[in-house]
Amino acid sequence: MQLPFTIEQFFEVFRRYNESVWPAQIVLVALAIIAVILVVFPRRWSGICISAILSFLWAWLGLAYHLAFFASVNPLAHVFAGVSIAGAAVFAWHGIAKRQLEFKFSRSMRSLAGVALIVFSLAVYPAWAAYAGHLYPAMPTFGLPCPTTIFTIGMLSLLVTPYPRMPLVVPILWCLVGSQAAFLLGVPQDRALIVAGIVGIALVIRSRPSASDGSSRWRI
Repeated sequence: MQLPFTIEQFFEVFRRYNESVWPAQIVLVALAIIAVILVVFPRRWSGICISAILSFLWAWLGLAYHLAFFASVNPLAHVFAGVSIAGAAVFAWHGIAKRQLEFKFSRSMRSLAGVALIVFSLAVYPAWAAYAGHLYPAMPTFGLPCPTTIFTIGMLSLLVTPYPRMPLVVPILWCLVGSQAAFLLGVPQDRALIVAGIVGIALVIRSRPSASDGSSRWRI
């Protein structure tokens, strides 16, 4: 596949972004940690707050990264921005307006997979980036598409069934797009997007309530 930019230009975009938005990266990580805390110590409004955080993260990467920086080297960044903002709107609609997203940790394989993805996105991802020779500021930090996507699918793995499938669409799409960076742009930690995508597809399949829930209707 012929990309409209070079590897050097790709990492230069990260450098310009990180230097320009600092210290926003700390705030973004703090928001992610707050979302996790709200799962571990749930409140009545936890689902709304977590949905608001996820909505903000996707709006941020659409506006603050794709439009403001990535568009300078890739015309498709405008499309990516639109899709990301649409994802933010989906979280706002289903999680805030309709209150359909509730999060809970359990001992299920689904929850354990979610925790693994969350830990990977916040801790393993930056460590692997450094090991691969991608040092700050020329590296993808949390709040950028790939680590944010992995985190998002991790959080969605903690959803209480039944849940709408639409919030999974944009993260799964980005798994398909972003995983190419692992092979075309030398970002080995983005291979985790393949795993995240598989988990996301499994979540779509599992979004139907079980027979014990007394309903077999899918929620769109």
